[in-house]
Amino acid sequence: MAATLEEMVRKGVNKLRAKADSMRRSWEGARARMTAGYEATPFGPTRKANYRAGLDGAVYRTDPDKWERNWPAKMRE
Repeated sequence: MAATLEEMVRKGVNKLRAKADSMRRSWEGARARMTAGYEATPFGPTRKANYRAGLDGAVYRTDPDKWERNWPAKMRE
């Protein structure tokens, strides 16, 4: 187990970098399920069209550098 916050950050960011491509592929693979799930809601056609448009335009991004900055700052609060 990591003894210091800095060690925990180093370990965590390395894991995130190693998993980033897999996470992106999983998210991309879930698009059809996300759309189907939203289509099953009782919302009207405008809401559903807006959701589809937003999802179609969405790009999954993983930012290990941002995580590396923000996570330790949050843990120090």
